Amino acid sequence: MKIVSIHEDTLPISSTMRNAWVDFSMMDVSIIAVVSDVIRDGKPLVGYGFNSNGRYSAGDILRRRVIPRLMAADPADILREDGSNFSPEQIWDVVMQNEKPGGHGERSVAVGVLDMALFDLVAKIEDKPLYRYLSDRYGDGSPDEDVFVYAAGGYYAPGKGLVELQDEMKKFLDLGYTVAKMKIGGASLAEDLRRIEAAMEVVGGGQNLAVDVNGRFDLDTALAYAEAISPYDLFWYEEVGDPLDYQLQASLGERYPHRMATGENLFSLPDARNLLRYGGMRPELDILQFDPVLGYGLVEYLRIQEILPDYGWSPRSCIPHGGHQFALHIAAALKLGGNESYPGEFFPTGGFADGAVVQGGRTSPTNAPGIGFEPKAAFYKHLRALHI
Repeated sequence: MKIVSIHEDTLPISSTMRNAWVDFSMMDVSIIAVVSDVIRDGKPLVGYGFNSNGRYSAGDILRRRVIPRLMAADPADILREDGSNFSPEQIWDVVMQNEKPGGHGERSVAVGVLDMALFDLVAKIEDKPLYRYLSDRYGDGSPDEDVFVYAAGGYYAPGKGLVELQDEMKKFLDLGYTVAKMKIGGASLAEDLRRIEAAMEVVGGGQNLAVDVNGRFDLDTALAYAEAISPYDLFWYEEVGDPLDYQLQASLGERYPHRMATGENLFSLPDARNLLRYGGMRPELDILQFDPVLGYGLVEYLRIQEILPDYGWSPRSCIPHGGHQFALHIAAALKLGGNESYPGEFFPTGGFADGAVVQGGRTSPTNAPGIGFEPKAAFYKHLRALHI
């Protein structure tokens, strides 16, 4: 069993929208296809991956370091001991050779893209949907059959006022979501409060609405917003300051009585551990949003899951960033607290398989082998074109 070839490219997911920190006019992602020599129904099995969203493509790192290391590896070094399948864990070690600790940045994104494709491939080899493969191998063998999902949107955009924001929130409810998320911090406090109140009118109150700052605030601004929004009792107050400013996060937690969420821009086990140690996050209340693609892939995410009990955390307190099928499978398999969803953004990568139904704020992963990109037609045509 061996890897025959690996193909990568860049796919634009640009948009006129913005959050408090960046606009998405130049946003793109890396896409990858890992072609094996395993033949089924007359065709080789292929694993596909891409790098979530919010970070740019990492093609140069893939081409110059990650892919060459894997293709040069001894086949025995990338297989399970019994030779029955590829080992994402051993491949992780191979592609991270000669890399210094720290400096996770775009390197973690490149490794995560490959990691996703490998897990897609190994599940296809075992002819299982990914969530069942993961549950059998890393979980308790009894995955969640459906997963809580919330609709992420509420971006700033040209010509988007309160009416348009309310229309977007109503669309989320019509699609079956019960909780929506919107961006704040890109306008004045007074304007953001008007936006929050307009959204709450539609979704049914604060417990159906989360807000996301995307790391923009200093401590004084974070506390000013916290005082202003506290009466709303929002679903959560997300990524308020710089992701590495653990003191800011801890200080906020001392003053803000409601749920906080953060972690999507921490890309390694050491960074996640530092958040748990020093960030003042409350296991009985708050949410951890580590992204299982951007942070070196599922191999590293599983390591983070292993340390959670040491700090009093449950997997149910994890709701990954990303809004895609890979994270949905992981949430079901590891019995996490839910998953993000992008019903109207980041085309064609965002969202779940074609035909996926959200009902009562919950949805299920596809039962197609692997991640199930094949039933996501608009995206799959780009993946398929990588290796035709």
